[in-house]
Amino acid sequence: MLLAFLAISSLSFTQEKYTLSGYVSDEKGEVIAGVFVFIPNTSIGTMTNAYGFYSLTLPGGPYTIRFSFIGFKTKEADVDLTVSRKLNISLETLTSAIDAVTITAERKDENVKEINMSNVQIPARIIRRIPNLMGEMDIIKSIQLLPGVQSSVEGSSGFYVRGGNADQNLILLDGATVYNPSHLFGFFSVFNGDAVKNIELFKGGIPAEYGGRLSSVLDVRMNEGNTQKIKGNAGIGLISSRFTLEGPIIKDKMSFIISGRRTYADLLLPFATDTVAQNSTLYFYDLNAKINYQVNPNNRIFLSGYFGRDVNVFGNMFQMNFGNATGTLRWNHVYKDKLFSNLTLVYSNFNYDLGIPNGPMAFKWLSRIVDYSLRNDYSYYLNPNNTMKFGFQSTYHTIKPGTIESSTGSSFVTPLKYPDNHGIESSVFISNEQRLGSKLTILYGLRFSVFQNIGKGTLYHYNADYKVTDSTIYKSGDIFNTYTALEPRINIRLSLTDESSLKFSYNRMAQYLQLASNSTATFPLDMWFMTNPNVKPQKADQVALGYFRNFMNNSIEASCEMFYKKVYNAIDFKDHAVLAPQQYLEGELRIGDAWSYGIEFLLRKQTGKLTGWISYAWVRAIRQIPEINNGKEFPPTYDKPHNVSIVLNYEISKRFDASVNWVYSTALPVTVPTAGYYYGKIWVPEYSERGGTRIPGTAYHRLDVSLNYYFRTFKLESNLNFSIYNVYNRHNAFAIYFRDKNLAADSKGDEKGVEVIKMYLFPIVPAITYNIKF
Repeated sequence: MLLAFLAISSLSFTQEKYTLSGYVSDEKGEVIAGVFVFIPNTSIGTMTNAYGFYSLTLPGGPYTIRFSFIGFKTKEADVDLTVSRKLNISLETLTSAIDAVTITAERKDENVKEINMSNVQIPARIIRRIPNLMGEMDIIKSIQLLPGVQSSVEGSSGFYVRGGNADQNLILLDGATVYNPSHLFGFFSVFNGDAVKNIELFKGGIPAEYGGRLSSVLDVRMNEGNTQKIKGNAGIGLISSRFTLEGPIIKDKMSFIISGRRTYADLLLPFATDTVAQNSTLYFYDLNAKINYQVNPNNRIFLSGYFGRDVNVFGNMFQMNFGNATGTLRWNHVYKDKLFSNLTLVYSNFNYDLGIPNGPMAFKWLSRIVDYSLRNDYSYYLNPNNTMKFGFQSTYHTIKPGTIESSTGSSFVTPLKYPDNHGIESSVFISNEQRLGSKLTILYGLRFSVFQNIGKGTLYHYNADYKVTDSTIYKSGDIFNTYTALEPRINIRLSLTDESSLKFSYNRMAQYLQLASNSTATFPLDMWFMTNPNVKPQKADQVALGYFRNFMNNSIEASCEMFYKKVYNAIDFKDHAVLAPQQYLEGELRIGDAWSYGIEFLLRKQTGKLTGWISYAWVRAIRQIPEINNGKEFPPTYDKPHNVSIVLNYEISKRFDASVNWVYSTALPVTVPTAGYYYGKIWVPEYSERGGTRIPGTAYHRLDVSLNYYFRTFKLESNLNFSIYNVYNRHNAFAIYFRDKNLAADSKGDEKGVEVIKMYLFPIVPAITYNIKF
């Protein structure tokens, strides 16, 4: 170590330098992102990128290189750099909490030392232990427990980050955009935990390589498959079953993974007593697949796909089906040890249909959004103090808002097709992470984005009253509108001590696709629409300042972050807007400003027998739009200022561990009737300001618990998971509406006014799941 320190201290421009590079993987052969690669007792080091690659350029000489990552045993390698060389490292997974305590003292403290703020990485193994509805591991529900991330209503898979809307989150699965992340109308997410390796969430300080959304990036990476031997696991729960198989096609060179999940409520419907239920179909499924091929030490190819669908057919009365499909083809290439390239082709498709399947009123409504994308990004490891990233991306969007098909013999609907919308969204970016001494690190970057509307298409012209006055038809291939945006990004980290640091971030984001929704919960049938000459792109500036401090030999992480975000050209909808697919959607929109601000606290422990986190966030979201609420400020429907989450896991023994989480949030804002009059016998209400009231007694809180029992079945690793969702049977509001008192079942017909009706979904819900590995 002393020799290494002296070598670095005596660094001069004339001294010969060599590059040490390679991949870091686990014992299965899967690469690990975010591993700290550093020289002990110095500030020299780097991190593996998203594909497990690292590169360090150093003066010639002997070094001890340490590789450290949470959940794995730290590993050291002695190297004598006399030439540039490759060094691939395999890290061993920690097998017990006791091991984790020992390793903690040796690892690099990423909470304090890394440049990113407002950023959380959650390994899938952590999420598996969090209690969830029906015992289903759920990535979206898990990130809703983080500070600054909110759910809307009970059971929803939509999430809201730092006062932003649900459509302002970029959700990626192996680089492909997932437009609808939910199953069963939001109660479950589309991500099968058995197929997922890592989850990373950016709430602010978003790197320049990401763009297209204002509030956050959720980057989900799939497992790549075991390159050493065939492995598998399966699970049977009350609502669904899962099966995963992975292994080598060519040992140490080529691997695969395939993972499926399906619910089976529909298998029980034929035994129902109701005729409609007997003829109904109700299920969802997921299928994840991936192939990983190491062509040679400098080239790797990945091919991955996701296919998921919800099927909901209620006899001959109604049907609604929706689903996602994504495909990613990726080529990683290493140029001369310092330059890493990633070339990616991506396909994404979200579609839905609804209608009446049979009979004289039969029809089907079809809609979808399709993306084709090309991305090429590079990491250039200039020297230990400078790591550059640069690249470009271009995506061709097609939105098919609606096609109505009328069945033979049906007279209910005339066949109709709304015009498709096409657009190209492109960007280039560059950034550099630069160390200025041992105390100060700066990450600065710039992204330039372009959006172009392309024919074939129809552009409608509106007057000041939002009425259509004319239209222009563009031929196929015509570019009839272009928007551009410069998006600067900067992160600054100032190290105060070995256990504490200050961080600052600023980012500007631009968004060219929006979601048409005026409900509290996200819904599969909400429509996406593009920026065009009538709708300017939304833009946002966010600044954040944070203090990060670790305690007890780095085993406990603490942070406090404050932020302010301003959104320009914020979109909302007029009162009583018609958001069903239609030609004149722009006439329903109203444009103004939005802003949010808040403070977040997080206390987290990732090692030892007791792990988990406690978080509190106070966040306010405000909008001001001239044509809404008489031009006065109002909160959006998801504004919940106070949010508390407690997530704890305790390893009782090698056979048992227990988990508990408790959440609390402020009641949602609602628009309530404050006065009214009778028109005959019908009560006609007059409403308050938009979102002007929070009804007492509707604050959200819930306690969940789970217990895992580990054992062997025929020498195979097994476990039983017992969970209880909503332990104390809290009736949390899913929807609140107001009813004329005369319409109540026990009304005598002479009562005046309205009454508040609260609808809830889930009482106490116990569940049991059996899991096995082979």
